[in-house]
Amino acid sequence: MAPAVSLGLVLLAASVIAGVTVGAVSVSAETVLGVIANKLWPGLVAVDWSPGREAIVWDVRLPRTLLAGLVGAGLAVVGAALQAITRNPLADPHLLGISSGGAAGAILALLHTGLFLGLLTVPLMAFAGALAATLAVLGVTRFASATSADKLVLAGVAVSFVIMAFANVLIFLGDPRATHTVVFWMLGGLGLAQWSHLLYPAAVLALATPYLYLKAVDLNAMTIGDETAATLGIAVARFRLTVFVVGAMVTGVMVAFSGIIGFVGLMIPHIARYLVGGNYERVLVVSLLLGAIFLIWADILARTLMAPEDMPIGIVTGLIGGLFFIVLLRSKAGGGR
Repeated sequence: MAPAVSLGLVLLAASVIAGVTVGAVSVSAETVLGVIANKLWPGLVAVDWSPGREAIVWDVRLPRTLLAGLVGAGLAVVGAALQAITRNPLADPHLLGISSGGAAGAILALLHTGLFLGLLTVPLMAFAGALAATLAVLGVTRFASATSADKLVLAGVAVSFVIMAFANVLIFLGDPRATHTVVFWMLGGLGLAQWSHLLYPAAVLALATPYLYLKAVDLNAMTIGDETAATLGIAVARFRLTVFVVGAMVTGVMVAFSGIIGFVGLMIPHIARYLVGGNYERVLVVSLLLGAIFLIWADILARTLMAPEDMPIGIVTGLIGGLFFIVLLRSKAGGGR
Protein backbone atom coordinates (compact mmCIF):
# COMPACT_ATOMS: atom_id res chain seq x y z
CA MET A 1 0.00 0.00 0.00
CA ALA A 2 2.96 2.33 0.58
CA PRO A 3 3.42 3.20 -3.14
CA ALA A 4 -0.28 4.04 -3.46
CA VAL A 5 -0.18 6.25 -0.36
CA SER A 6 2.99 7.99 -1.53
CA LEU A 7 1.47 8.64 -4.94
CA GLY A 8 -1.72 9.87 -3.28
CA LEU A 9 0.21 12.33 -1.10
CA VAL A 10 2.08 13.67 -4.13
CA LEU A 11 -1.18 14.10 -6.06
CA LEU A 12 -2.79 15.75 -3.03
CA ALA A 13 0.06 18.25 -2.70
CA ALA A 14 -0.10 18.99 -6.43
CA SER A 15 -3.89 19.41 -6.19
CA VAL A 16 -3.54 21.90 -3.33
CA ILE A 17 -1.06 23.96 -5.36
CA ALA A 18 -3.37 23.81 -8.39
CA GLY A 19 -6.34 24.84 -6.27
CA VAL A 20 -4.51 27.96 -5.11
CA THR A 21 -3.11 28.95 -8.51
CA VAL A 22 -6.39 28.70 -10.46
CA GLY A 23 -8.95 31.47 -10.28
CA ALA A 24 -10.11 34.78 -11.71
CA VAL A 25 -6.60 36.08 -11.02
CA SER A 26 -3.97 33.54 -12.02
CA VAL A 27 -1.11 33.08 -9.57
CA SER A 28 2.00 31.12 -10.46
CA ALA A 29 2.92 28.01 -8.50
CA GLU A 30 6.27 29.64 -7.66
CA THR A 31 4.47 32.57 -6.04
CA VAL A 32 2.14 30.23 -4.15
CA LEU A 33 5.05 28.25 -2.73
CA GLY A 34 6.89 31.46 -1.92
CA VAL A 35 3.94 32.94 -0.02
CA ILE A 36 3.43 29.73 1.96
CA ALA A 37 7.14 29.47 2.78
CA ASN A 38 7.29 33.11 3.84
CA LYS A 39 4.26 32.72 6.11
CA LEU A 40 5.62 29.58 7.74
CA TRP A 41 9.25 30.73 7.93
CA PRO A 42 9.44 34.54 7.61
CA GLY A 43 12.51 35.71 5.77
CA LEU A 44 13.21 32.35 4.18
CA VAL A 45 12.56 33.61 0.65
CA ALA A 46 12.71 37.02 -1.00
CA VAL A 47 9.31 38.69 -1.26
CA ASP A 48 8.85 39.58 -4.93
CA TRP A 49 5.03 39.54 -5.07
CA SER A 50 2.46 42.20 -4.33
CA PRO A 51 0.44 42.34 -1.07
CA GLY A 52 -2.68 41.75 -3.16
CA ARG A 53 -1.42 38.45 -4.50
CA GLU A 54 -0.30 37.42 -1.05
CA ALA A 55 -3.81 38.10 0.26
CA ILE A 56 -5.34 36.08 -2.58
CA VAL A 57 -3.08 33.12 -1.84
CA TRP A 58 -3.00 33.12 1.96
CA ASP A 59 -6.32 34.64 2.99
CA VAL A 60 -8.66 33.42 0.25
CA ARG A 61 -7.58 30.45 -1.82
CA LEU A 62 -5.39 28.40 0.50
CA PRO A 63 -7.95 28.10 3.33
CA ARG A 64 -10.65 27.33 0.77
CA THR A 65 -8.56 24.62 -0.86
CA LEU A 66 -7.58 23.08 2.47
CA LEU A 67 -11.22 23.10 3.58
CA ALA A 68 -12.18 21.31 0.36
CA GLY A 69 -9.55 18.67 1.08
CA LEU A 70 -10.71 18.18 4.68
CA VAL A 71 -14.38 17.95 3.74
CA GLY A 72 -13.73 15.56 0.86
CA ALA A 73 -11.55 13.35 3.05
CA GLY A 74 -14.10 13.29 5.86
CA LEU A 75 -17.10 12.49 3.69
CA ALA A 76 -15.19 9.76 1.84
CA VAL A 77 -14.04 8.05 5.05
CA VAL A 78 -17.54 8.18 6.51
CA GLY A 79 -19.00 6.80 3.29
CA ALA A 80 -16.57 3.88 3.34
CA ALA A 81 -17.44 3.06 6.96
CA LEU A 82 -21.19 3.29 6.34
CA GLN A 83 -20.96 1.01 3.33
CA ALA A 84 -19.21 -1.56 5.53
CA ILE A 85 -21.61 -1.57 8.48
CA THR A 86 -24.73 -1.51 6.27
CA ARG A 87 -23.27 -3.94 3.69
CA ASN A 88 -24.77 -1.64 1.08
CA PRO A 89 -22.63 -0.20 -1.73
CA LEU A 90 -25.11 2.69 -2.13
CA ALA A 91 -24.79 3.98 1.44
CA ASP A 92 -23.31 7.41 2.06
CA PRO A 93 -23.99 10.31 4.47
CA HIS A 94 -26.17 12.07 1.91
CA LEU A 95 -28.43 9.12 1.08
CA LEU A 96 -28.81 8.09 4.72
CA GLY A 97 -30.10 11.52 5.70
CA ILE A 98 -27.10 12.44 7.88
CA SER A 99 -26.16 15.41 5.71
CA SER A 100 -29.74 16.67 5.78
CA GLY A 101 -29.79 16.48 9.56
CA GLY A 102 -26.55 18.41 9.77
CA ALA A 103 -27.93 21.03 7.40
CA ALA A 104 -31.11 21.42 9.46
CA GLY A 105 -29.09 21.91 12.65
CA ALA A 106 -26.86 24.49 11.01
CA ILE A 107 -29.83 26.36 9.54
CA LEU A 108 -31.46 26.46 12.96
CA ALA A 109 -28.30 28.06 14.36
CA LEU A 110 -27.81 30.51 11.50
CA LEU A 111 -31.39 31.78 11.23
CA HIS A 112 -33.00 31.30 14.63
CA THR A 113 -30.87 30.59 17.70
CA GLY A 114 -27.91 32.78 16.81
CA LEU A 115 -24.28 32.01 17.61
CA PHE A 116 -24.86 31.61 21.35
CA LEU A 117 -21.67 29.54 21.67
CA GLY A 118 -19.63 31.62 19.27
CA LEU A 119 -18.11 29.95 16.23
CA LEU A 120 -18.70 26.55 17.85
CA THR A 121 -22.47 27.00 17.62
CA VAL A 122 -22.89 26.00 13.98
CA PRO A 123 -20.74 22.81 14.03
CA LEU A 124 -22.27 21.70 17.34
CA MET A 125 -25.82 22.28 16.11
CA ALA A 126 -24.96 20.57 12.83
CA PHE A 127 -23.58 17.58 14.74
CA ALA A 128 -26.73 17.47 16.88
CA GLY A 129 -28.88 17.53 13.74
CA ALA A 130 -26.80 14.83 12.05
CA LEU A 131 -26.97 12.66 15.17
CA ALA A 132 -30.73 13.17 15.42
CA ALA A 133 -31.09 12.15 11.77
CA THR A 134 -28.98 9.04 12.40
CA LEU A 135 -31.10 8.02 15.36
CA ALA A 136 -34.25 8.71 13.34
CA VAL A 137 -33.06 6.42 10.54
CA LEU A 138 -32.26 3.67 13.05
CA GLY A 139 -35.66 4.20 14.70
CA VAL A 140 -37.51 3.99 11.40
CA THR A 141 -35.71 0.79 10.43
CA ARG A 142 -36.61 -0.78 13.77
CA PHE A 143 -40.23 0.46 13.62
CA ALA A 144 -40.68 -0.86 10.07
CA SER A 145 -38.67 -4.04 10.74
CA ALA A 146 -36.49 -2.96 7.83
CA THR A 147 -33.50 -5.13 8.58
CA SER A 148 -32.09 -5.41 5.06
CA ALA A 149 -29.42 -3.04 3.81
CA ASP A 150 -31.59 -1.85 0.92
CA LYS A 151 -34.42 -0.91 3.28
CA LEU A 152 -31.99 0.95 5.49
CA VAL A 153 -31.10 3.20 2.57
CA LEU A 154 -34.79 3.69 1.79
CA ALA A 155 -35.38 4.65 5.42
CA GLY A 156 -32.53 7.14 5.14
CA VAL A 157 -34.04 8.69 2.02
CA ALA A 158 -37.45 8.97 3.74
CA VAL A 159 -35.94 10.60 6.83
CA SER A 160 -33.93 12.93 4.59
CA PHE A 161 -37.12 14.17 2.90
CA VAL A 162 -38.78 14.80 6.27
CA ILE A 163 -35.77 16.65 7.66
CA MET A 164 -35.35 18.77 4.55
CA ALA A 165 -39.03 19.71 4.80
CA PHE A 166 -38.33 20.85 8.36
CA ALA A 167 -35.25 22.74 7.16
CA ASN A 168 -37.31 24.47 4.47
CA VAL A 169 -39.81 25.56 7.12
CA LEU A 170 -36.93 27.04 9.12
CA ILE A 171 -35.80 28.94 6.03
CA PHE A 172 -39.36 30.12 5.33
CA LEU A 173 -39.73 31.44 8.89
CA GLY A 174 -36.25 32.98 8.99
CA ASP A 175 -35.05 36.48 8.17
CA PRO A 176 -35.60 36.97 4.40
CA ARG A 177 -32.37 38.97 4.21
CA ALA A 178 -30.37 35.93 5.35
CA THR A 179 -32.18 33.19 3.46
CA HIS A 180 -30.35 33.81 0.18
CA THR A 181 -27.03 33.08 1.86
CA VAL A 182 -28.46 29.97 3.53
CA VAL A 183 -29.93 28.62 0.29
CA PHE A 184 -26.59 29.12 -1.47
CA TRP A 185 -24.89 27.40 1.47
CA MET A 186 -27.30 24.44 1.20
CA LEU A 187 -26.12 23.91 -2.37
CA GLY A 188 -22.59 23.47 -1.08
CA GLY A 189 -19.99 26.21 -1.08
CA LEU A 190 -16.51 26.84 0.24
CA GLY A 191 -16.22 30.52 -0.62
CA LEU A 192 -16.52 31.69 3.00
CA ALA A 193 -13.62 29.54 4.22
CA GLN A 194 -11.32 31.13 6.79
CA TRP A 195 -8.30 29.88 8.66
CA SER A 196 -10.29 29.85 11.89
CA HIS A 197 -12.80 27.49 10.27
CA LEU A 198 -10.23 24.81 9.51
CA LEU A 199 -9.63 23.86 13.13
CA TYR A 200 -12.96 22.10 13.58
CA PRO A 201 -13.03 19.83 10.49
CA ALA A 202 -9.33 19.08 10.98
CA ALA A 203 -9.87 18.16 14.63
CA VAL A 204 -12.89 15.93 14.03
CA LEU A 205 -11.11 14.20 11.14
CA ALA A 206 -8.02 13.67 13.30
CA LEU A 207 -10.20 12.01 15.94
CA ALA A 208 -12.47 9.92 13.72
CA THR A 209 -10.02 8.57 11.15
CA PRO A 210 -7.66 6.81 13.62
CA TYR A 211 -10.64 5.26 15.39
CA LEU A 212 -12.06 3.87 12.15
CA TYR A 213 -8.61 2.72 11.03
CA LEU A 214 -8.09 0.84 14.30
CA LYS A 215 -11.48 -0.80 13.71
CA ALA A 216 -10.62 -1.82 10.14
CA VAL A 217 -10.66 -5.54 11.05
CA ASP A 218 -14.15 -5.13 12.52
CA LEU A 219 -15.29 -3.26 9.42
CA ASN A 220 -13.95 -6.11 7.27
CA ALA A 221 -15.97 -8.57 9.35
CA MET A 222 -19.12 -6.44 9.07
CA THR A 223 -18.93 -6.56 5.27
CA ILE A 224 -19.31 -10.36 5.46
CA GLY A 225 -22.37 -10.33 7.70
CA ASP A 226 -23.62 -9.78 11.24
CA GLU A 227 -23.42 -13.46 12.16
CA THR A 228 -19.81 -13.75 11.07
CA ALA A 229 -18.93 -10.53 12.91
CA ALA A 230 -20.64 -11.79 16.07
CA THR A 231 -18.72 -15.07 15.97
CA LEU A 232 -15.51 -13.00 15.92
CA GLY A 233 -16.54 -11.36 19.18
CA ILE A 234 -17.84 -8.08 17.77
CA ALA A 235 -20.83 -6.51 19.54
CA VAL A 236 -22.56 -5.88 16.23
CA ALA A 237 -25.39 -3.57 17.32
CA ARG A 238 -23.13 -1.45 19.53
CA PHE A 239 -20.39 -1.22 16.91
CA ARG A 240 -22.86 -0.23 14.19
CA LEU A 241 -24.34 2.48 16.42
CA THR A 242 -20.87 3.76 17.33
CA VAL A 243 -19.87 4.05 13.67
CA PHE A 244 -23.14 5.84 12.94
CA VAL A 245 -22.42 8.33 15.73
CA VAL A 246 -18.84 8.87 14.52
CA GLY A 247 -20.18 9.35 11.00
CA ALA A 248 -22.77 11.83 12.25
CA MET A 249 -20.08 13.78 14.10
CA VAL A 250 -17.82 14.02 11.06
CA THR A 251 -20.64 14.77 8.63
CA GLY A 252 -22.25 17.35 10.88
CA VAL A 253 -19.04 19.34 11.28
CA MET A 254 -18.19 19.12 7.57
CA VAL A 255 -21.71 20.21 6.57
CA ALA A 256 -21.51 23.13 8.99
CA PHE A 257 -18.62 24.67 7.03
CA SER A 258 -19.31 23.46 3.49
CA GLY A 259 -23.06 23.01 3.13
CA ILE A 260 -24.57 19.86 1.66
CA ILE A 261 -22.13 18.14 -0.68
CA GLY A 262 -23.54 14.86 -1.88
CA PHE A 263 -22.17 11.69 -3.44
CA VAL A 264 -18.54 12.07 -2.32
CA GLY A 265 -19.07 9.35 0.27
CA LEU A 266 -20.75 7.18 -2.34
CA MET A 267 -18.21 7.41 -5.15
CA ILE A 268 -14.81 7.54 -3.52
CA PRO A 269 -14.92 4.25 -1.51
CA HIS A 270 -15.85 2.35 -4.68
CA ILE A 271 -12.89 3.83 -6.51
CA ALA A 272 -10.64 3.04 -3.54
CA ARG A 273 -11.78 -0.59 -3.43
CA TYR A 274 -11.23 -0.86 -7.18
CA LEU A 275 -7.65 0.38 -6.74
CA VAL A 276 -6.52 -1.42 -3.58
CA GLY A 277 -9.04 -4.19 -2.88
CA GLY A 278 -11.54 -4.62 -0.08
CA ASN A 279 -9.33 -4.59 3.02
CA TYR A 280 -10.44 -1.58 5.06
CA GLU A 281 -6.93 -0.88 6.32
CA ARG A 282 -6.22 0.17 2.73
CA VAL A 283 -9.68 1.38 1.75
CA LEU A 284 -9.90 3.97 4.53
CA VAL A 285 -6.48 5.49 3.81
CA VAL A 286 -6.97 5.61 0.05
CA SER A 287 -10.53 6.92 0.44
CA LEU A 288 -9.23 9.75 2.62
CA LEU A 289 -6.65 10.78 0.02
CA LEU A 290 -8.95 10.36 -2.98
CA GLY A 291 -11.79 12.23 -1.26
CA ALA A 292 -9.53 15.19 -0.58
CA ILE A 293 -8.16 15.22 -4.13
CA PHE A 294 -11.59 14.85 -5.71
CA LEU A 295 -13.23 17.70 -3.81
CA ILE A 296 -10.31 20.05 -4.43
CA TRP A 297 -10.69 19.50 -8.16
CA ALA A 298 -14.48 19.75 -7.92
CA ASP A 299 -13.98 23.14 -6.26
CA ILE A 300 -11.61 24.17 -9.06
CA LEU A 301 -14.32 23.29 -11.57
CA ALA A 302 -16.93 25.18 -9.54
CA ARG A 303 -14.75 28.29 -9.64
CA THR A 304 -13.87 28.12 -13.33
CA LEU A 305 -16.88 26.72 -15.21
CA MET A 306 -18.88 29.94 -14.87
CA ALA A 307 -16.08 32.37 -13.99
CA PRO A 308 -16.21 34.96 -12.56
CA GLU A 309 -19.36 33.52 -10.94
CA ASP A 310 -18.73 31.01 -8.14
CA MET A 311 -20.88 27.95 -8.82
CA PRO A 312 -21.97 26.00 -5.71
CA ILE A 313 -19.74 22.96 -5.43
CA GLY A 314 -22.73 20.78 -4.63
CA ILE A 315 -23.88 21.20 -8.23
CA VAL A 316 -20.60 19.81 -9.53
CA THR A 317 -20.50 16.84 -7.14
CA GLY A 318 -24.20 16.21 -7.68
CA LEU A 319 -23.75 16.02 -11.45
CA ILE A 320 -20.70 13.76 -11.27
CA GLY A 321 -22.12 11.70 -8.42
CA GLY A 322 -25.50 11.25 -10.05
CA LEU A 323 -23.90 9.87 -13.20
CA PHE A 324 -21.68 7.62 -11.08
CA PHE A 325 -24.76 6.43 -9.16
CA ILE A 326 -26.51 5.46 -12.41
CA VAL A 327 -23.44 3.58 -13.65
CA LEU A 328 -23.16 1.82 -10.29
CA LEU A 329 -26.80 0.76 -10.38
CA ARG A 330 -26.29 -0.53 -13.93
CA SER A 331 -23.22 -2.52 -12.92
CA LYS A 332 -25.05 -4.06 -9.95
CA ALA A 333 -27.99 -4.97 -12.18
CA GLY A 334 -25.65 -6.51 -14.72
CA GLY A 335 -23.92 -8.50 -12.00
CA GLY A 336 -27.21 -9.86 -10.77
CA ARG A 337 -28.26 -11.37 -14.08
